[in-house]
Amino acid sequence: MSWAQVYKVRPRVPLACPGCGWAVHAKHSPQGVRFFCHDPGRDGTCELGGESWEHHMLKLELASAVRSAGWHAALEVAGGDGAWRADVMASSCDGSRRIAWEAQLSPITDRDILARTARYAADGIGVCWVSPGPQAPSWIDVVPAVQVSAPDQHGQCWRVVDGLGGFDAAAGTWVFKPQELGRFVRWVLSGSVTPVASLPHYTSAPRGSGGHYVQRHLWWTSAQSERAQSEHDRRRQEQAERADRARRAAADRRAARQQQEFQRMQQLKRRRQSQLVPTPEDEEILRAQAQERRRLEQAWRRQREQEAAKLQELAGRAVEVARAWWQDVPPRQRAELFAAVAERAWDDEEVRLEIPERPQVSESFAYGITLFTTGRLRALYGTVRPCPELVCLSPQLEFQHLVVRDEQEARQLAGVMSPRARITNLCLSRDA
Repeated sequence: MSWAQVYKVRPRVPLACPGCGWAVHAKHSPQGVRFFCHDPGRDGTCELGGESWEHHMLKLELASAVRSAGWHAALEVAGGDGAWRADVMASSCDGSRRIAWEAQLSPITDRDILARTARYAADGIGVCWVSPGPQAPSWIDVVPAVQVSAPDQHGQCWRVVDGLGGFDAAAGTWVFKPQELGRFVRWVLSGSVTPVASLPHYTSAPRGSGGHYVQRHLWWTSAQSERAQSEHDRRRQEQAERADRARRAAADRRAARQQQEFQRMQQLKRRRQSQLVPTPEDEEILRAQAQERRRLEQAWRRQREQEAAKLQELAGRAVEVARAWWQDVPPRQRAELFAAVAERAWDDEEVRLEIPERPQVSESFAYGITLFTTGRLRALYGTVRPCPELVCLSPQLEFQHLVVRDEQEARQLAGVMSPRARITNLCLSRDA
């Protein structure tokens, strides 16, 4: 029934509380929020009447999202044996699947929430725990769960802010994917996202732009991200095995050379002890070894001098190289570039950036343009278009967030950076 059919109509529409059966009537708050209130004269207490406003509104939001996804939704559904009581029970149209949605505001231990989840599983029911608190609960990666934020005064909808993620194969880590609650519910019911455990090397995930990491052992994510994590872990293990084999082979070669040298020295020692005069062959070997050591030392010294000279020469013409690098980006495309960086920062991490009217390149960051977050806790967000040719002069770039325009710039930068460098490709067009 619509609100107009039940609010202040005469004669009154008979409405009853699903918790205690007592009559209720429609009301709204001074702020215009609609709700139902028990009629006067009710004896005793009602479980529904005692719940918090936030808990009640979150249950209604979950039920609405379930129905919008084409499923049936019922509130306060209890199991036949009383083993569980779901805040919102979602049932598929054919009745083959059921998923319980639990709005959990009060504190609960990991053991208790695992036990309650197990009772749902024993009856073949999936479950998703939803926490609207300001901080992520300790059990968010113990059971299938998400943290949500309520609508603010600007009219935004309920949003999932934690528990939903995607695997970034380029960075080799999980990343948070904030999303509207209604869309997340639809994904869960359709099977587009499922609970996936983080593999041992991928439990740390970056949170915000300040270099802060949090531990997450369980995510709601897609099958694509699950495969990406498995593939990345397989490649990592293969690389580790290759590196281990190479280390063992190098150690075996060193041990063999040391054994040969030890045996030769033992022979020389025995000859000296027996007062034998070294043979011309032994003296020739010693001279050859001394010459080889001197040759290697000279080659190493020349290499270091050449590298130092190259860096000095590059530093001398760094301004010229950087100017040529930035001349490829006309003013209009620069404005589009910074607008795209700001949009990506807000969409991916919900941070706002300071975009100066006249951006200046930073010599310390390979003549890229550094951008900072707004607010009281101002922090470095990343460096836009550092010059690949000047990366060798800025070793600190390896630990920064680097942003480029397109795939060509991403390949240029990746070719001179370590594999763990975080490079974001904005996929912008180069058209004038």
